[in-house]
Amino acid sequence: MRLVVVSGRSGSGKSTALNVLEDVGFTCIDNLPASLLPGLFQLAGDPADRGWLEKIAVGIDVRNLTSDLGELPQILDQLKGSGIEYEVVFLDAMDDVLIQRFSETRRKHPLSSDRLAIKEAIALENQRLDPIASIADRRIDTSHMTLHQLRDAIKKQVVPDSRDDMAILFESFAYKRGIPANADFVFDVRCLPNPHWKQELRPFTGNHEAVIGFLESQPEVTRMVEDLKQLFTHWVPSFRANNRSYLTIAIGCTGGQHRSVYICNQLGNYFATQHPNVQVRHRELS
Repeated sequence: MRLVVVSGRSGSGKSTALNVLEDVGFTCIDNLPASLLPGLFQLAGDPADRGWLEKIAVGIDVRNLTSDLGELPQILDQLKGSGIEYEVVFLDAMDDVLIQRFSETRRKHPLSSDRLAIKEAIALENQRLDPIASIADRRIDTSHMTLHQLRDAIKKQVVPDSRDDMAILFESFAYKRGIPANADFVFDVRCLPNPHWKQELRPFTGNHEAVIGFLESQPEVTRMVEDLKQLFTHWVPSFRANNRSYLTIAIGCTGGQHRSVYICNQLGNYFATQHPNVQVRHRELS
């Protein structure tokens, strides 16, 4: 089992770091009281719970009890003695950058109050988090990082062996039932020859050999499929580099039975040879 403790000062990017770890398969728990860590791993005694405890990331910050923060080094040593490998990642940023971030987002610092201004709250937080900062395996300064740069830094430093598995979904649909609400791209293929008007093909779908044979005999269909392959071969890497977790490409025809089904299958089969997580869904056939 592997434990990653994500800590740092408020506004430094801890939530982003936890989101990255969750995307690559970690079970993430934010703001867990440090004193509850040993009890969490006692659940591993139940075989049914071992899967989600295999890789776990815990956010521990100044919202914890002060006494718990001081005891965290000893708690982690106890876990290590019981066979739990752990790593502490501490995120930080310059004081003026943190003040600017809170000003821009209008969020309240967890220690600020009518008696404690933001500058003093940041200084007090730094003091309370010192027991964690002193044992950190990795310290990441996010002062000059964009959101995407921080995500890349977490991936490269904490989980360098994680594969990029952005999910690509090709979804067929019928325009008469509306466009899928979650679509990033929508393509209208109603301009292509329609098997529906072939009496012998009408009962079948784009999954059927007879319909496939008809569509593959139409030059316009072949050109449409090739153009879409070229388009997404060029642009999918850019979406992946932008740290997207999902990309949904919707292909629509009149009834969602023939043309859109066939084209989604063709694109799904093609891109499945290049990307690890490609899915095909036929909304009207579900």
